[in-house]
Amino acid sequence: MGAGKDPVKDDEIFFADESTEEHKDPVFKLDRKWKILIVDDEKDVHSTTRLVLDDVIFEGGRLEFISAYTGDEALEIMREHSDIAVILLDVVMETSHAGLDVVRIIREEMQNKMVRIILRTGQPGQAPERKVIIEYDINDYKHKGELTAQRLFTSVLAALRSYRDILVIDQNRKGLKYIIEASGSLFKQQSIGRLAQGVLTQVISLLGLHDSVYMDGSGMAVSSSDSDSGNMRIIASTGRYAVCRDSVENCQEITEETRQKFDNICKIGHGKFIGEDYVGYLPTSQQGSHLLFVEGCGKERSEQDEDLLRIYSDNVGVAFDNIYLNQEVLDTQKEIVRVLGEVVEFRSKETAYHVIRVSEVTRILATALGLDPTCVDELYYASPMHDVGKIGIPDSILLKPGSLTPDEIKIMKTHTEIGYSILKSSKRKLLKTAAIIAYEHHEYWDGSGYPRGLKGEEIDIAGRITCITDVYDALCSKRVYKDAWDIEKATDFLKKNRGKMFDPALVDLFFENIDAVLEVQKKYQD
Repeated sequence: MGAGKDPVKDDEIFFADESTEEHKDPVFKLDRKWKILIVDDEKDVHSTTRLVLDDVIFEGGRLEFISAYTGDEALEIMREHSDIAVILLDVVMETSHAGLDVVRIIREEMQNKMVRIILRTGQPGQAPERKVIIEYDINDYKHKGELTAQRLFTSVLAALRSYRDILVIDQNRKGLKYIIEASGSLFKQQSIGRLAQGVLTQVISLLGLHDSVYMDGSGMAVSSSDSDSGNMRIIASTGRYAVCRDSVENCQEITEETRQKFDNICKIGHGKFIGEDYVGYLPTSQQGSHLLFVEGCGKERSEQDEDLLRIYSDNVGVAFDNIYLNQEVLDTQKEIVRVLGEVVEFRSKETAYHVIRVSEVTRILATALGLDPTCVDELYYASPMHDVGKIGIPDSILLKPGSLTPDEIKIMKTHTEIGYSILKSSKRKLLKTAAIIAYEHHEYWDGSGYPRGLKGEEIDIAGRITCITDVYDALCSKRVYKDAWDIEKATDFLKKNRGKMFDPALVDLFFENIDAVLEVQKKYQD
């Protein structure tokens, strides 16, 4: 018995004989559950509640009952089960306010605003209704003396509907978050995938507004350049398709029937419900089209549903176009930087493989250093421009087979300033990074380098990394003025100049990743 309870048999009134009209469907496959937590220190209340609500079906799912007999036990269960939909909560248990304490902890400490709480009490004097409703975040207040079976059914069903709607809103919020994050990072390598994931989540949520929020949510977004499903690439997936990668053709989870649906949608050029699945069509002007596939949406779909999703898909197609256009601008910058780097090497009678090897080893060191992936990409694509200033060096000096005179050396050193002058005026981040590399890749750790004699961490990390990658590859390569050194001799040079020419930490990382460096040399041989 709860503290101070009147030993009146409330249960006789609590579940007065009154019929319910809950939905019964013996043919429906009951593979969904709505969790109901019963918190009451009277065992009879638990058994009678289960008896009244046991065969209730909501949105295709049965109710799963969990029992707690004290406030502490209820809180422990709430910590273990984050998906409880409704709590039927007694006020008076081990203390006269145990139920209210549970409400406060769930809402304030656990920050669970989603679960619907129906407060039940046999002694309203212990918890006056007006005071409780004002001060506590509860969703319904019932006196056991007036809570018949029908009223209990009605209260629980209303609470489940409310919980379902909150889940739908939360699903929409998550999908919107994906899209907002994607729009703020258009130049990131995964921005297309992140946008596609957000769009997929939003479509599943839109479909869920007309169906059960407990639908599987299994689907995928694919990119297509033509109407052949064998050439479609998976860019986002969820549910049982989350294991799928790369092409539609290579994913064993995708049936031939589903592939045929993709082909048909590409041919008709608009989204459609096919059976119990939805295949959306997102036309783009840049890269063919995208498809959104969501399975198990149900058969009863209206034309308004299709129109809503079609309008949404058309607008999302514009978002994909914007990302592709931005990506094309970035790709153009990268290609210009690479071609200019190769032009310089060609004029110097050196192979384009030098700048490729420098780029690859730069990426190895930058990654090993733990730099942000975006920064690693910038260094990878900008490092081929390290010697762009050699465009301004006369052939008589640049291509001289013998040693240079002091005056010629002085002129040769100006290639760092020439390169910086060529690139510094650009407002593009990639070219700004290239300008720094061109300017500082001959600055040395001990301050003996040029053109400004920078020392230690005064040298930008881009310059420090390119310094070691450029020098190492130059030593291992044949030039008009020297033969190629063998690997042992070149690596000894790095060791001897650790802390002199080169950042000590980078030299250490170089040798920690020497196998990867040698693999690059093997792959891109002159």
